[in-house]
Amino acid sequence: MPLQMNVDDLSKFLSKEFLQVADDFAIDNVEEGWIQLRLVAHDKHLRPGGTVSGPAMFALADVSAYLVTLAMIGPKALAVTTNCSIDFMRKPRAGADLIARCTLLKLGKHLSVSDVLLYSEGQNAPVARATLTYAIPQK
Repeated sequence: MPLQMNVDDLSKFLSKEFLQVADDFAIDNVEEGWIQLRLVAHDKHLRPGGTVSGPAMFALADVSAYLVTLAMIGPKALAVTTNCSIDFMRKPRAGADLIARCTLLKLGKHLSVSDVLLYSEGQNAPVARATLTYAIPQK
């Protein structure tokens, strides 16, 4: 299945439908079944010690799985997370942006499943890994 939404389409969709968080994320690249998304780290994303917080890391994983799904199925705002498992493995670099590399593992009629590796900019090893399932709204 070819891409239904490119970087510009996804960015406009995020700005229109999720204005409250659209400025937190930047889409670096999208390809068939894959996306790289960045959390632009601001003070509101940091925990004591200056590293990106767990909830902010979850948000990055969740939004990347959402956007890779939409890239393949088109703009369906009501796709929702039905499951998430996340492993926090390393401490992110203080104040650094986080980068999500998300692979769409399965795209069905009703569900999508994605695997996400989160990296702290400037670090080679991932700081977290998540698997997410999205329910796809029916027409």
